[in-house]
Amino acid sequence: MDYNPKNLNQQTTTNISRLSNMFWNIADLIRDIYKRHEYGNVILPLTVIKRFNDVLAPTKQKVLDTYENVKNFEVYDGFLKTASGYDFYNISQFDFNNLLDDADHIEQNFKDYLNGFSDNVQDILENFKFDNEITTLAEHGALYEIIKEFNKPEAYLGADKVTTADMGYVFEDLVRQFSESTNEEAGAHFTSRDIVYLMCDLLVAEDAETLRENGVVKTVYDQTMGTSQMLTCCEERLKALDKNAQVKLFGQEINPFTFSIAKADSLIRGADANNMRLGDTLSDDKFKDFKFDYCLSNPPFGVNYKIEQQAVKKESKQANGRFTVGLPRVSDGQMLFDLNGLSKLKDDGRMVIVHNGSSLFTGSAGSGESEIRRYIIENDWLEAIVQLPESVFYNTGITTYLWVMSKNKPEWRQGKVQLIDASGMKVSRRKNIGNKRYDLTEEVRNIITKMYGDFKNAEYDENGLHCESKIFDNEYFGYQRITVESPQKDEDGNIITDRKGNPKADSKKRDYENVPLSEDIHEYFNREVKPYNPDAWIDEKKSVIGYEIPFTRVFYKFVEPESTEDIAKEIKAAEKDIMESLNKLFGEVN
Repeated sequence: MDYNPKNLNQQTTTNISRLSNMFWNIADLIRDIYKRHEYGNVILPLTVIKRFNDVLAPTKQKVLDTYENVKNFEVYDGFLKTASGYDFYNISQFDFNNLLDDADHIEQNFKDYLNGFSDNVQDILENFKFDNEITTLAEHGALYEIIKEFNKPEAYLGADKVTTADMGYVFEDLVRQFSESTNEEAGAHFTSRDIVYLMCDLLVAEDAETLRENGVVKTVYDQTMGTSQMLTCCEERLKALDKNAQVKLFGQEINPFTFSIAKADSLIRGADANNMRLGDTLSDDKFKDFKFDYCLSNPPFGVNYKIEQQAVKKESKQANGRFTVGLPRVSDGQMLFDLNGLSKLKDDGRMVIVHNGSSLFTGSAGSGESEIRRYIIENDWLEAIVQLPESVFYNTGITTYLWVMSKNKPEWRQGKVQLIDASGMKVSRRKNIGNKRYDLTEEVRNIITKMYGDFKNAEYDENGLHCESKIFDNEYFGYQRITVESPQKDEDGNIITDRKGNPKADSKKRDYENVPLSEDIHEYFNREVKPYNPDAWIDEKKSVIGYEIPFTRVFYKFVEPESTEDIAKEIKAAEKDIMESLNKLFGEVN
């Protein structure tokens, strides 16, 4: 067998689209049994099971022989894992080949086959809830035919022909098609590889030299892992820098279906599948007290956390809770994942996380969002924010941003934040996938990563691509929200005072001003307010510090409007075209 475990993560020439389309097209066999949006409930689990079957095939007989020798032992799990060569095994006499020898008992035999898997695979099958589908398929006479299709030579998924990287792509493509057929957001399950590769490049850019040392050990965590492909991409990047690197992956996922794919992928890669955990990251943290070298994730944005709100509030009141800094509005919990990710980083750990634009500015001074931004910036953890082009994600066309954070900035970055406008770094796709109209090609990723690494005010404008970098002091993003009071006045216009002779504030005239942290509030007040409201004063007890990141403003470029003469010429030309068209249709008209 032409198989080398060291090559499991390398991309082969296998036609990924051919494989995924072939498996999806098998759904034609069940179109009279299932609705289109239900196809994935059958196709995805069977693809995973077939992968297990083909991976275990070379050692199947060795496992059966070993089982006969150890089945009476009190503990025999380790012997069977050794025999299979993986952290899982199957002790059933059946496999996809001999299941087809007995069409009359296909349901019973197939269930016997599935029951022969080790407990860690049973957990995967249970989360797929596949047992009911087997019965449904058998009752309609389709189980035999669908297994027959999955067992064709062209559907072979053995590790000697289909690498784990290949299989990751196949899973992604199937999940995408499944999501589209249910009108569900594919992007809720995985992020396209070009974005993930950019995230990984930014994540390891400052550590590149260290990572080239032989035998480095790194841990990577994804708090919203989907099918775990973001984790495996990061492993791929780290091993490209050091082929002997030991990379340990950890992830948590709320969706049982995609969690099962992630765990299956982990088992086949030979990783510790126990590091893939099912549960809600916000309300049921499966990695308490864990610390990681790297964290990367694409959490849901614009999604409420009403279900988790009670647990999140409770933890926010605990001394060592993840959310003590502040809580964003319940309608959008994306910034809670910043706090969770940061709580999981080692003292020199790094994180890259995807956000939409609201995380830059939503929430006034003192709000949960502003307090989270303040926490990140005042601790000097924010290295950079990269604005991506629109329409690069499968499930949304909106503009998104990569936040790069580090618990231990290099000296030259300390006290500074780099903003990179890469909205012009896009290459059109030949065919759209959902909302994804543009790709971040290797050239694009290299330019963005270099601009990040150079860490200076710079601009790139070549070959139809445009990118700009600007450096700011941390203080630039902070401001004091001051409360400006005006006095109450009587009918004659005289100021009303209290017993101590101080003017009484008129709440109806109360106003607020945001004063940059770099400026004295009294100097600002005397310049911007006092000339227009000489009786006003600052209620300093109500002053609050806030933070926002005015990304659009700092990259705004003024465009000179057209002159009135040019506009008039365009109008006359348009009128002439309209009249010529009307004359052709109706003859000469006035």
